[in-house]
Amino acid sequence: MRILVTGGAGFIGSAIVAALDAAGHEPVAFDTAADPGADVRDPAAVARALRGVDAVCHQAAKVGLGKDFADAPDYTGVNALGTAELLAAMAAAGVRRLVLAGSMVVYGEGRYECADHGVVRPGPRRPADLDAGLFEPPCPRCGAPLAPGLVGEDTPADPRNVYAVTKLTQEQLAAVWARSTDSAAVSLRYHNVYGPGLPRDTPYAGVAALFLSALLRGEAPRVFEDGGQRRDFVHVRDVAWANALALESDPAPGTLTAYNTGSGEIRTVGDMAAALSAACGGPAPVVTGEYRLGDVRHITADSRRLKAALGWHPAVPFAEGMAELAGVRVGGGT
Repeated sequence: MRILVTGGAGFIGSAIVAALDAAGHEPVAFDTAADPGADVRDPAAVARALRGVDAVCHQAAKVGLGKDFADAPDYTGVNALGTAELLAAMAAAGVRRLVLAGSMVVYGEGRYECADHGVVRPGPRRPADLDAGLFEPPCPRCGAPLAPGLVGEDTPADPRNVYAVTKLTQEQLAAVWARSTDSAAVSLRYHNVYGPGLPRDTPYAGVAALFLSALLRGEAPRVFEDGGQRRDFVHVRDVAWANALALESDPAPGTLTAYNTGSGEIRTVGDMAAALSAACGGPAPVVTGEYRLGDVRHITADSRRLKAALGWHPAVPFAEGMAELAGVRVGGGT
């Protein structure tokens, strides 16, 4: 297949291009980093890029939590408007297959269970509690401690920041496009993606990138809250493989199917900072107690649906991935 990869010069997009090429497809990268005219918000540019294309892998997006609400117009313009323009052009061109870079952020907080009230959905954490170092969300019904678990795709969406809202909007637009054009869409809801090519030295990067940037400057990684935030760190090559499998799959026309895309290895942010510091031979992490209001406490993936439907499984173990990210070859050396 000839596959247009928006954001194809980026961190995840370039890994997808490599995976598609290795699988015998013809990936075509569309990215402003390589060509300033390759903007998904430009209908004419998108229409030209779609000529002769069999499917689209939509990775182009403004990522990360952002610095403050002033970033909202930019996130909305790139992620929501850009996706709308792309889908409109696909409808006009008769391109009927889409794989979308979704995100676990659409869930808000992950899955929690109260001993007395079963599965519950805690609301946004209060600044007063966070200021007091009370980072764990309590049961919204009785205030008791909660046990975090794995979040499945059928969990109701509850975005907690502007970026999350735009990622949910992308999925909703893709679902409407699929129904109205009798097309097939897949959203891969990425968890915390890391690996070679991770962007650094930017406030919009993920936590792994921020920690690595600090270590490369000879500084200790600064871990927010108490470091106990549970996450699922998944390697970029595993994510690229999931995209290739999704593009080769045969989803039902008129639908959008969502798949969690995570490693299944539950780690804390503190675990990741410590592993990366050790792999880099750098200073130990510093736990600061700071917080960001848009962050959630725990979010970890149940990726059984992706494994069962597409035969996917994560291949890069956490320790190996951290060593590779730090520039250390597994087995010794640099």
